[in-house]
Amino acid sequence: MLHCMTSEPEQQLGVGTQDAFQRLWTPHRMAYIQGENKPTGPGAGDGCPFCSIPAKSDEDGLVVRRGEQVYAVLNLYPYNGGHLMTVPYRHVADYTDLTAAETAELGELTKQAMTALRTASGAHGFNIGMNQGSVAGAGIAAHLHQHIVPRWGGDTNFMPVVGHTRVLPQLLADTRKMLAEAWPAV
Repeated sequence: MLHCMTSEPEQQLGVGTQDAFQRLWTPHRMAYIQGENKPTGPGAGDGCPFCSIPAKSDEDGLVVRRGEQVYAVLNLYPYNGGHLMTVPYRHVADYTDLTAAETAELGELTKQAMTALRTASGAHGFNIGMNQGSVAGAGIAAHLHQHIVPRWGGDTNFMPVVGHTRVLPQLLADTRKMLAEAWPAV
């Protein structure tokens, strides 16, 4: 529980040396930090999660929408609630390697994702983009994916800026269901 700075902070056990800071524990993030679900190499058969997700059910894979060339999936380690990615089925690393059909569907699913996020959660804006290569910040550089991160006025507060912590108000399974139901008919 967070307290106003004028009140005495609650003592939290197990935090080491006591100080004036409260802790918001997010142990599930350790899996990402330690590289869980990361490919062992650049090939499609090297444990690429984006290649294995399409074989799962929508619920188990957190797939929100499946297209012919591209699918939309929730990010397991979201920056904000509703953080989606559009991903080509084909294991390809670079945007310039996409076919015209893949490029068109990637764009169309991105537009549909924006509509679904506005309908389901009233998103005010979006950060949309892809990191090409590990030096550019791609966590899984071998399989292209585009991020669609919903934003709301005032959603940048002290938690990520000072506390390097993101507060997500909804479980991923609930977010997936909400967005799948809000996805526009085509």
